[in-house]
Amino acid sequence: MAVQVRCAPLDNRFRPGRGVITLPGVGRNVTVVLIDPAGDPIGVLPPFHVEVPWWPGATEIVDAVRERHGAEITVLRLIRTEPGPSHGGRVTYLASTDKPVDDAAPLTADDVPELADHPLRAPWARPGGPEEILAWARERMAAAGRPVLGVVQERTWNLSAIWRLETAAGPTWLKVVPPFFAHEPAVLTWLHRAVPGRAPVPLVAEPGRVIMDRVSGDDRHDAPADERLPMVRSLVRIQAAALGALDELRAHAVPSLDLADLKLAAIDVIDRRGGEASRRAVGEPPADALAALDRLIDGLDDRVAAIAACGVPTTLTHGDFHAGNVRVAAGAAPVILDWGDSVLTHPGFDLLRIREGLPGDGADAATSAWSAEWRAAVPGCDPERAVDLLGPLAELRNAVMYAGFLDGIEPSEWPYHARDVLPPLLAAANLAGVPG
Repeated sequence: MAVQVRCAPLDNRFRPGRGVITLPGVGRNVTVVLIDPAGDPIGVLPPFHVEVPWWPGATEIVDAVRERHGAEITVLRLIRTEPGPSHGGRVTYLASTDKPVDDAAPLTADDVPELADHPLRAPWARPGGPEEILAWARERMAAAGRPVLGVVQERTWNLSAIWRLETAAGPTWLKVVPPFFAHEPAVLTWLHRAVPGRAPVPLVAEPGRVIMDRVSGDDRHDAPADERLPMVRSLVRIQAAALGALDELRAHAVPSLDLADLKLAAIDVIDRRGGEASRRAVGEPPADALAALDRLIDGLDDRVAAIAACGVPTTLTHGDFHAGNVRVAAGAAPVILDWGDSVLTHPGFDLLRIREGLPGDGADAATSAWSAEWRAAVPGCDPERAVDLLGPLAELRNAVMYAGFLDGIEPSEWPYHARDVLPPLLAAANLAGVPG
């Protein structure tokens, strides 16, 4: 049995500190619903077009409203999209402003229910939330001797809110994350102490909030294999250093994902047929895929035991180790960004992620580099065998991860990830016959 699927890339195609990627002929037709900082409705602005299609991008919306209406706004959250892919099209956002806007039309009955609160709403998506966050950032940066001179909103979505904070010593980046990523600041703090220069430098860090210094260089989306090999080696050296710090990382609430726990989580996602958001967006997995997944689950204990026998240890993993999450500057070691997905689990998952999109010889070269590093770190282990066995589990992990995102966000933001659960389930079904 082979279930054919074209998996969408997990790459979000955007990083702070560089240009955003635009798609020719694709943009967003944006409607902005306005409220004041107390949450009281102001009105709705006429629709307008922005070139950048990526829904979380806020800068272009803020700039357009300033240019068209002379108003300063903060984008709070997504409230409506048209059915379809997770970028472009007609998109409606909620934004706050502290002054009346003459061009704002009264809200319709269809708009008002979307202003209701939700228990899973992120702090930065609530009225007054950005103001509290930015006040905290200004206070902490002033105490650190780098007062904030200006603020630019870059991104807001269910996984983070990001502002650029201008200082006399150069730009910094304020990142706020949801509870399931709240360990990222602690991970960055540990990385800065244990392996300096390999991750962004945290200037201020608290659970769920971090202000990072600027990282020079370019993000390497679609980097060829020869550029990815130093990234692989750098990550494994970080992971080898983390082997002696696992208790410390656990104490900072870095989550663990034992492969046996992954099995239980995967069973839950399969039993829910991907979850409500996924079913609404793309339907249930077909019967032949479900049958293949059942066979995969039935053999998972033996596969997990075989992986353990390979001797590659649990360590700190990045969790989304694609080349776009690596910034490279001439003469410097690669700097690995975005550690919110980090988890203590099998490091082979990161290798499989960085190999995506490479031709066969490039993927083989990445595996060889990764395996050599692990044999040096843990003599006697069998990294190549572990990678051969991990493929189906990596796809199950992707499905579990996206289902977890959907479980932790409000329904208006389901469109960000509703189409991301089914492809890895089908890919895992495709791999169900791979020998364990």
